[in-house]
Amino acid sequence: MRLSLARTVLTDAMATHRAPAVTRAIAVLKLLAEERDGLGVNAIARQLDMVPSSCLHVLRALAADGLVQVDPDNKRYSLGLGLLTLAHEMLGRNHFARLVQPDLERIARDYGATATAVELDDRERMVVVAVAQAPTLLQIQVGIGSRFPAWISATGRCVAAAAGLPTDALHRRFTALKWQAPPCFEQWLGEIELARQQGFAIDPGNYICGFTIVASPVGTTGAVRRAVSVVSVSEQLNDVRLAALTRDTKDAAHRVGVRLRGLR
Repeated sequence: MRLSLARTVLTDAMATHRAPAVTRAIAVLKLLAEERDGLGVNAIARQLDMVPSSCLHVLRALAADGLVQVDPDNKRYSLGLGLLTLAHEMLGRNHFARLVQPDLERIARDYGATATAVELDDRERMVVVAVAQAPTLLQIQVGIGSRFPAWISATGRCVAAAAGLPTDALHRRFTALKWQAPPCFEQWLGEIELARQQGFAIDPGNYICGFTIVASPVGTTGAVRRAVSVVSVSEQLNDVRLAALTRDTKDAAHRVGVRLRGLR
């Protein structure tokens, strides 16, 4: 049986946290997020190395607030609609997502692309907080809440450019990444330097074959915590159109950065 991310998180957290009930509840939610078809009590308890009765208490508490739900026919638990309410409230208070949305919609429409706004979480992953998609036949479907490693793709080159890490530390992160058509490390380093100089980065089909990704960080100082990222079918971008897309992406990131500073 595979060792789930949720169980790994639970094992680490139980060693340091003083709120074991909360830690177990979070682990249950993370596990159910990995399982599309839901899980029964015993399966959840087994994967998280919990006593089944304790697991059932956690599930009932989560279900009482709508954070999980149980299928009355097969007794399998899955994530509940209450999480959508929490997510909606959080996104409604996310100034970045609200401010960047008009720019995303314009870029998606003008280039027939998928435009996203991403934000760094506390585990070195970029999370999609806003998205706009053009009604094209071939596109990458990206949903709000989607996550990917912070160091990969065009966004990752921007993150690395601002990180100021030594080459050996960058190499460790590079070797842990999974690309469909990985660049060599030396090429990646050169593209990081270009991102540092130009304020944007391009992934020419390394992360996802057949799709070019352009990204620009929001804010010009310190670590990259937010970025605008655009995914386009590579064949739709000649040199002139790619140059225009990089310019518009960078301009959008700059505009939203100025607006965010104005809110402080």
